Formats: sequence, structure tokens, C-alpha cells
Amino acid sequence: MAVILERMGYDVTILDKTTLPVYDLGRFDAIITGVRAYNTNEWMDEYYDELMNYVEQGGNLIVQYNTSNNIGSVKSKIGPYDFSITRNRITDENAKVTIMAPSHKVFNFPNKITDKDFEHWIQERSIYHAGGWDSNFKPLLSMADPGEGAEEGSLITAKYGKGNFTYTGLVFLESCPPQYQVLCACWQI
Repeated sequence: MAVILERMGYDVTILDKTTLPVYDLGRFDAIITGVRAYNTNEWMDEYYDELMNYVEQGGNLIVQYNTSNNIGSVKSKIGPYDFSITRNRITDENAKVTIMAPSHKVFNFPNKITDKDFEHWIQERSIYHAGGWDSNFKPLLSMADPGEGAEEGSLITAKYGKGNFTYTGLVFLESCPPQYQVLCACWQI
């Protein structure tokens, strides 16, 4: 993820157990946790308050999918409001994606996201969806595998204080290398 963000023109800072407590998180426009970061880094629970304070003060925390199973369950609280992580997924890479709130900022800033952005997807669309979310969350996408009911937990977001918390199960294939699967923090240039 860090490399992709840098290619897009963002400055990226990698945060981990030693750097997270010493950085002024308020200087970052967004903090993105890597895939399964909460499954593999139990220490992240220690920084829940700092991350929620960052969001409350105007930051944007984006949590990429984690899994909930017997081997790697999430023991940490992740968001400002309750939600669970399910085993729900959309495996058909061509499954129809419906943007439920096309005027939402997520789909309009820093660039416009449309149906075309879901064309030529490789592999599955999304995994480990959010479920049972608090009413403060808003689901933004709906999609379904052929012959199955629509799923709305692949992208949920909530306003918290002045900032935003987002959980996504969308599968972005080119992800952080293993050494960077903790936190990527970036700010716009």
C-alpha cells in the first residue's frame, strides 16, 4: 500500500509500535492500517485511545480488512463504534457493485469514483465484511455473488468527532509488503 500511495504522489510515513507513540498523528490527513494488522499486531490495542483521539480531532482512519477466525481473531477494539468482522465475501471479480451514496465524499475526493473503477478487477471483490454495525456507520457499497443476496459490509464509514473512521473489506491486490503491514500514514502534497 505504501508504494502505491507514493506512486500517487502522497508522502508516506510508516508507523509501528516504536514510532506510533512519538509522532504527532494530527499532522497526517489519513492513517491506513494494513491488511490483517489487528490480527498480527496485538500491540495495536495499546494505541486505541490515541487512534480514536486522532479521528475525533479531524483525522481519517482507514482500516483494511482483518479476519475473525480461531487462528487470528481480532482481540482489539478497532473503531469508535461497534461492528463485527464476518466471514462474508464476494468472490466473483465481476460482481455488480452498487455505489449506495454516490455523493458521499469517499467517492468524490480526492478523485471521482464511479462504476468504471470496479471494472477489470482481479480476483475477489471483497472479504471479511463488517457486520452488525452500530447505527452511526453508513454502508457505502452493495454487491453480490451470482445467485446470492446483496452484501453491504464491504465499505462502511462513520463520522466521529471532526474526523472519519472507515472499515473496508475491498481487496486491493497490491498491498503493503509484510514489513509494512502495520500502519501507513500519509498526508496530501
